[in-house]
Amino acid sequence: MSISLLLEMALDAAQSGNPGRTAVVSGDLRLTVDELSTLADGGAGVIAASGAGHVAYVGTGGALLPLLLFSAARADVAFTPLNYRLSADGLRALIDRLPNPLVIVDDEYRAAVGDGYRVLGSEEFVAQARDQEPDEDGRAFADPDAVAVVLFTSGTTSQPKAVELSHNNLTSYITGTVEFDSAQPDDAALICVPPYHIAGVSAALSNLYAGRKMVYLPHFDAREWVRLVQTEGVTSATVVPTMLDRIVTVLEGQNAGLPTLRTLAYGGSKVALPLVRKALGLLPAVGFVNAYGLTETSSTIAVLTPDDHRIALGSADGALAKRLGSVGRPVPSIEVQIRGEDGTVLGAGETGELFVRGEQVSGRYTGIGSVLDADGWFPTKDVATLDEDGYLYIGGRSDDTIIRGGENIAPAEIEDVLVEHPHVRDCAVVGAEDPEWGQIIVAVVVPAAETSPDPEDLRSFVRGQLRGSRTPDRVVFRDELPTNATGKVLRRELVSELNASKEPA
Repeated sequence: MSISLLLEMALDAAQSGNPGRTAVVSGDLRLTVDELSTLADGGAGVIAASGAGHVAYVGTGGALLPLLLFSAARADVAFTPLNYRLSADGLRALIDRLPNPLVIVDDEYRAAVGDGYRVLGSEEFVAQARDQEPDEDGRAFADPDAVAVVLFTSGTTSQPKAVELSHNNLTSYITGTVEFDSAQPDDAALICVPPYHIAGVSAALSNLYAGRKMVYLPHFDAREWVRLVQTEGVTSATVVPTMLDRIVTVLEGQNAGLPTLRTLAYGGSKVALPLVRKALGLLPAVGFVNAYGLTETSSTIAVLTPDDHRIALGSADGALAKRLGSVGRPVPSIEVQIRGEDGTVLGAGETGELFVRGEQVSGRYTGIGSVLDADGWFPTKDVATLDEDGYLYIGGRSDDTIIRGGENIAPAEIEDVLVEHPHVRDCAVVGAEDPEWGQIIVAVVVPAAETSPDPEDLRSFVRGQLRGSRTPDRVVFRDELPTNATGKVLRRELVSELNASKEPA
């Protein structure tokens, strides 16, 4: 199945039940499924007439994301939403890696794209799509194995790779995790993840397939997020850790409720457990979901369900309570293995690298090819553990491992302890260069409001719960941690800064 067929199925369901159902809300723009489909037909014609071999988008998304996603699919051309936050040089370097691209760009990023490309402004593209006569007889339904979407990885530890996701990868994820036309008539999803992230792409596909209204918030603001939930009757939303932190702060300050919200998913990077507990306490009627996935896996591969959250939060059993820090169990269509350095499959409770397999898993990069092994397993590069009941715990990226005096140390092990200190709001543990030990452990701490933590007290707190070799050698303080748009800590920036400054504790 191609992703354009998902739109056909959603359109058929809407026309048979509620042809006027709103599919997309983006600012003042509201589109029914029928209107979105007609615009996508016109957009496909615009793309086909351009002769482009690829469609790139530089902008904040909103209705443009599903429109371009389906227009490109109907034109049988691959689509890439690009990170509009990049520098002009960084942006052009990625565009140059795309074959014969047509670049659709929001006005505010036109200068960054520059000259030398076939370019259409976003408003110009929509206007041309409206004027284009639909050619239903000439509509293309792509080969399921053809590339549908190319996404560049965030590059937090290396140069961005171009991940190729086929129509089959994406539709396998949607049909394997979402029930078709399952939404209630008043269901609405608030989407504030960036368009260039896999969560943005999967949100457009899954919500349309389920029959749920999509409400876009292209520029995240916690107060506006709360207002939209209240005014649009939002029933589900997905956020990244930094967003959840700011939303919790607003809810605490306003003493406001979110009566329509039934499900709140969080992911993109690890969320500190004190924040999760606070959010659960503020919104006891909301079902929280921790969703873990990667670009290469077409989004979510493991889920910690609302019931898992409630059981773990209220349990006096240490093993059950610990599950609040897991990413849950793999979705039914995904197989997982934990492997040691020698490639052997490890048992429950043993730590190694996570490998995954399933139809939604791509593992293919432009210019590199597939990195799947002979049996179809993808190496995630994430350090992980499975418990006896199949709950998955992610310990960070293998690239983040600190090697101190020949001993491998996982930063997450220390971070999980340190963030529980009452004077710590957030933290990241990294390895800095050291002539004696190779690397030393540096804890970068964001203090809790109105506190001034003592470095030695923080080191003692860690030493009291972990063996001495895990005690941070240095503790430094920051007002905030550098993160990308999906909340992942930019560890390379911290390491570069620490190596340059040699700042003392």
